[in-house]
Amino acid sequence: MGQAAWNGSGTPDFVLLGLWAPPALRPLLWAALLLAYVATVLGNSALVGLIALDQRLHRPMYRLLTHLALLDTAYVSTTLPQALGHMVARRARLSLARCGTQLYVGISLGSCEAILLAAMALDRCLAVCQPLRYAALMTPARCAALGGTAWVLGFALSVPNAAAALRLPYCPGRPPVDHFFCELPAVLRTACADTTANHLLVYGLGTPILLVPLAFILASYVLILAAVRKLPSTKSCLKALSTCSSHLAVVGLFYGTVTAMYLRPRASSALPARHHKLVAVFYLVVTPVLNPLIYSLRNREVHAAARYALTRLRGTRTALR
Repeated sequence: MGQAAWNGSGTPDFVLLGLWAPPALRPLLWAALLLAYVATVLGNSALVGLIALDQRLHRPMYRLLTHLALLDTAYVSTTLPQALGHMVARRARLSLARCGTQLYVGISLGSCEAILLAAMALDRCLAVCQPLRYAALMTPARCAALGGTAWVLGFALSVPNAAAALRLPYCPGRPPVDHFFCELPAVLRTACADTTANHLLVYGLGTPILLVPLAFILASYVLILAAVRKLPSTKSCLKALSTCSSHLAVVGLFYGTVTAMYLRPRASSALPARHHKLVAVFYLVVTPVLNPLIYSLRNREVHAAARYALTRLRGTRTALR
């Protein structure tokens, strides 16, 4: 199971090494990953449900947050169930079609999130810098267009990288994919040809996909800070900044990990694979778990919506009895 295996149809299957752990710790690792997956799905689903059911949350910030929650749920669902299944079956082999689909969907969802975070920064910028015109500028139709644009651009801009990776030759006898899912950098390391052009394409598309949204986010917060400095009281300043703190935390988590994986110098590919897996675990497992907590722990409106939903649920149960 240490090398690419042929499936009889002329294309090699991809063998994944998965997450390594001492045999005594494998059940604990499996349970931790399962717990993280369940927490991600339940936490983001609860957040989407609250936003959908409570009229007070039908505002642009929360509509965009719905897209983020759906992205995180989809992102983790494309990788963790498979990794958990492979750990149980102790067989981690994917066909070229399955590996290519997972690779494309993974980089597409990551690209969608980068663009969506820029849209969320625009929303916060307008809310702080143009409070009187905010409702007119961020209408439900424009908010839906921002969210839809993030999805469309994310999947469209990811086509060249995925197509270029799948056109490479993958020969028998090549090393296995030293990862727990088909991620672009890990798959490229198993190709039988020079991948310099692929890495240049990653860097080339990384600019519009990752760095342009990041520059937009930074520019938005420069404008926000300039507007906050003009507010008449410290209390007003703190209130304005508190509405942006959650978004800033999510931006830091996302860009800190994804940039380390996709835009690092090529020479760093010589680092042990466990370093790359650790980064992947952070942005695929830890970040999706933390995002709903970041947006809800200190958010009074979400707390009020949760209390209202629980009250309605108790009332429904009482009526049924």
